[in-house]
Amino acid sequence: MKPLRILHSESSNGWGGQEHRTFKEMLALRERGHTLELVCVPGARLGERLAAEGFTVHTTPMRSGADINAVAHMRRILKQGRFDVLNTHSGRDSLLGGAAARLSGTPLIVRTRHLALAITSRATYTWLPHKVVAVSQSVMRYLVSEGVPQKNIVTIYTGIVKSQPVSRASSTLRSELGLRDDAVIAGTVAIMRDKKGHPDLIRVAKPLIEQRPNLHFVFAGDGPLFDEIRGNVQAQGLADHIHLLGLRRDIPSVLAGFDLFVLPTHQEALGTSFIEAMAAGLPVIGTAVDGVPEVIDDGVNGLLVPAHDDPALAAALLRLVDAPDERHRMGEAGLRITQTRFSVDTMANETAAFYRSSLSERGIA
Repeated sequence: MKPLRILHSESSNGWGGQEHRTFKEMLALRERGHTLELVCVPGARLGERLAAEGFTVHTTPMRSGADINAVAHMRRILKQGRFDVLNTHSGRDSLLGGAAARLSGTPLIVRTRHLALAITSRATYTWLPHKVVAVSQSVMRYLVSEGVPQKNIVTIYTGIVKSQPVSRASSTLRSELGLRDDAVIAGTVAIMRDKKGHPDLIRVAKPLIEQRPNLHFVFAGDGPLFDEIRGNVQAQGLADHIHLLGLRRDIPSVLAGFDLFVLPTHQEALGTSFIEAMAAGLPVIGTAVDGVPEVIDDGVNGLLVPAHDDPALAAALLRLVDAPDERHRMGEAGLRITQTRFSVDTMANETAAFYRSSLSERGIA
């Protein structure tokens, strides 16, 4: 079968779950023999990371959704590269790239929807792209409710790279924090921004620590609320039991030091951080919002609680803190799930098959 030529576009210059998924997807599809390139804004971290991996990266300013110069530049890239597929990711590049692809006659235009936020431009899901990829069934249902034809949407879960989990003995986390082996660590790895639920954990922490003095919380990640959260922890007198690591590059080692993973998020398209924790063999506690119930099977690989429900969150934490056997059982179940449903191999294979079936549907071999 002829390899595909695929151009991805991204107007975001940050690095989060959306960009990380695109990065992994492009690497995996290149390994399968396809040609992939990226067009992004100057200074985009995704572009820098992909360039370091040997990908061709085109840059163009995308000053607004009506940037005619960007449309012209992207049209030239598409025509000269003879791409089979344009896959867009954010609002601005979906408008500009979608228009450029329509003008250049690109056979297949795909928009990937990564977020659980309200859409701002229906045209980037209906008129401009031929097809839409949703990262969860929850996102797909929302798009359908907003008028996107269900026949044009496919759900492809975000996958994680298979790797050998770091052993508990190899983790440097406990020695770094000066914690004994009998400490129980409830950990979080997430950017510190609104709706991730860090304040919820801080609220329930104090009474729990009073009941279980060996309980510690570890927050890995930075973000716009980092200073506010640090001030809150210090004001509550919890700095000895709530440890803020900031941005870390050694997440496998950090996760290996946890006993359980908890993130009481208020909004989550899917919840890749839960999947990463499951792949490390950890039981997970999350909230029953958006796509999270598609990741956490309550009572099997973790526990689900309602969002904004402090008593339920506290009860779930106590349940797992006091039950090492249950933690182990749930951790093993989560590990098995990540090896199939949430693997990069599954994501890449489903994506390539979707591109091919969509091209065939449009009468293009």
